[in-house]
Amino acid sequence: MEYNVGIIKGDCIGPEIVDEAMKVLDKVAEKFGHVFHYEQLLLGGASIDEYGVPLTDDTLKKAREKDAVLMGSIGGDTTTSPWYKLPADKRPEAGLLAIRKGLGLFANLRPAVLYEELKQACPLRDSIIGDGFDLMVMRELTGGLYFGERKTVTENGIRKAYDSLAYDENEIRRITIKGFETAMKRRKKVTSVDKANVLDSSRLWRKVVEEVAKDYPEVTLEHMLVDNCAMQLVRNPKQFDVILTENMFGDILSDEASMVTGSIGMLSSASMGEGKFGLYEPSHGSAPDIAGMNKANPIATILSAAMMLRYSFDLDQEADAVEAAVKEVLKQGLRTGDIMSEGKELIGTKEMGDAIAACI
Repeated sequence: MEYNVGIIKGDCIGPEIVDEAMKVLDKVAEKFGHVFHYEQLLLGGASIDEYGVPLTDDTLKKAREKDAVLMGSIGGDTTTSPWYKLPADKRPEAGLLAIRKGLGLFANLRPAVLYEELKQACPLRDSIIGDGFDLMVMRELTGGLYFGERKTVTENGIRKAYDSLAYDENEIRRITIKGFETAMKRRKKVTSVDKANVLDSSRLWRKVVEEVAKDYPEVTLEHMLVDNCAMQLVRNPKQFDVILTENMFGDILSDEASMVTGSIGMLSSASMGEGKFGLYEPSHGSAPDIAGMNKANPIATILSAAMMLRYSFDLDQEADAVEAAVKEVLKQGLRTGDIMSEGKELIGTKEMGDAIAACI
């Protein structure tokens, strides 16, 4: 099979980590008989340097034409970079928000995986985490409180602020379908998180989720209030497979889930729209302090590439191979600086990419 992939290397450590992900993808192509056609696209600071804006219409147009886009990190040092002397809508991160909106990416998938080999990084005790856990937070990305009407007024000399939370059934249905489709590729369980005991938007959310669930009889559905879910993530994260939730709840819960793993350098993510198209990127930042030093951990970007194989291309066997290669390298004791521990072997960005590719 042949696939067209947009490549946004981004800023600071972005080019280094994307190069290693491409190295792994090339090994996958060689072993499984695929061809990946890459086209380099500019976004963020790299686009500002070249074109004066963080996202051009041409980049957005070319991204739409791809089967998927793989991206590194965007942005730089906010105190020293000239990018951050620009107006807010001209800074690197504005390009990231604009491309997500321009591509219609309404579903954010953020896995939180704790590998047995990295258990010492987890803040939870061993009796809770056992041999590790693997869950996915499916967050609605373009609706809810963050995109509702808002205003600040003064009434009778008192300042008052308003933020509105609104969802229509179509917005809920499309993210729910993504959640159940994702569960079908995993352990076939969806935990829908809401605040249905208080909010009308959550009561509608729950009704629509139950309607969609009828089309996926193989998937087990449970409902959980958001405050209980926050507690359960630290009490027993192993119980979760796919956590499906709205924008604000997902923002908070995905950050909590990533903290429980103890290592943001290992966390991949995807933003998806209708169909199979997705934008895949690591959850971590651009780490300008180590850029160009061969110190960055490329694993989150490599795992993002594995997500691309699984969710955009339906290449589950190939995605499994990449994830297994990451686990094997960790078993071998190879570590970049951010996940280094006593008795392990410290290696660089390129060496980590080489090692994972060799295990495919």
